[in-house]
Amino acid sequence: MVEVAQPVRPGGGPRACDVLVVGGGPTGLFLAALLAQQGVDVVVLERRPEASTHSRAIGLHPPALAALHTLGLEEPALAEGVAIRRGVARSRGRDLGDLTFEGAWPDRPQVLALPQHRTEALLVGRLAELRPGALQRGWEVAGIHDDAKGVVVDAVRAPAPEVGDRTPGESTRWSARVLFGADGPSSLVREHVGIRTRRRAYPHTYLMGDFADTTGDGAAAVLHVEPGGIVESFPLPGRVRRWVAHTGAALAPSSPELLTEIVQRRTGQVLDVPSCTMTSAFSVRRSIAERMLGGRSVLVGDAAHEISPIGGQGMTLGWLDALAVAPVVEQLLADGPTGPLSAVASFRELEQARLRAALAAARRAELNMAAGRPLPAWAGVVRNGAIRAALGTPLRDHLARAFTMRGL
Repeated sequence: MVEVAQPVRPGGGPRACDVLVVGGGPTGLFLAALLAQQGVDVVVLERRPEASTHSRAIGLHPPALAALHTLGLEEPALAEGVAIRRGVARSRGRDLGDLTFEGAWPDRPQVLALPQHRTEALLVGRLAELRPGALQRGWEVAGIHDDAKGVVVDAVRAPAPEVGDRTPGESTRWSARVLFGADGPSSLVREHVGIRTRRRAYPHTYLMGDFADTTGDGAAAVLHVEPGGIVESFPLPGRVRRWVAHTGAALAPSSPELLTEIVQRRTGQVLDVPSCTMTSAFSVRRSIAERMLGGRSVLVGDAAHEISPIGGQGMTLGWLDALAVAPVVEQLLADGPTGPLSAVASFRELEQARLRAALAAARRAELNMAAGRPLPAWAGVVRNGAIRAALGTPLRDHLARAFTMRGL
């Protein structure tokens, strides 16, 4: 645990709020807006001085759309995104079968493709409506310690050389009844509270990029199940398509030319290199916290459970954390108990349930990765036959439920 002892607010004590959220990504913003909607005095500290413009996570599963509905943001999201109602499995230019989501989600039979920066913008706008000034940008956690009634957080200005109006070493102190760590896989809150994680690295790497959509596949997601490794493509707004290719065990250069070459070699599809707006190479790991509770602090989202991005479950999983924890926090604030949250039965039950859900999501992601790895020719024939058979039977509805996070 790290503590910062110097006075940080001349002439006064810490700034106070009911709930302090560290991390202004999708999970932190969603949780803050959810609490603000219930009248909770909530503040978000975000390290980045400006909003990101990166497309990053793009898939909003039906549970995520239901979550957005609670904030009145489902319709605005649907208006901006692309509704994917059909997924196609393809190999060597021939369709193996397809699946739709009506059986799994009759009320929301689609996965919405929307760049993460637009999802965050919707959440930022809603939070500003509910609690103006709640989002405090440019602050990094320097120390955390519990006091008798809650938690005290010391924060310093995050490095931002391009911003010239900040005082070097500027700091502040916040006092809150509950602290949430929504600050991602490298969570400072998790580090300061002293929560360990169970980590596992996988021998899978991927290269992804966004290009002009020249496929003719419309709003369908396509999984090219090829001998050299899977290639996935998903439509995005503005006639753009996200491509993701398995690149083996060694991380590939983040190059639009390389991704174009891989896609053409495996699928025959020619990408328009000059239209590329983003490429990213990434490896895969699983990191799940041993616990989510530490003192008066709670981990949510990637701070509590980083899983493979293959399958696009991470953001939705974080929002499901938020939906589960918000009513528990509201009850805590109403009842007013002090002491560690682990002494409160409702928090212990929530912790166990959400860690189980994270493990289930991680296992689903592992199956997705295993299905997309390169295979010898004979094994590829067997795999394709199994896919064709599964998509031609009622099992397709079970696959649709798994792909869209039913039951998590």
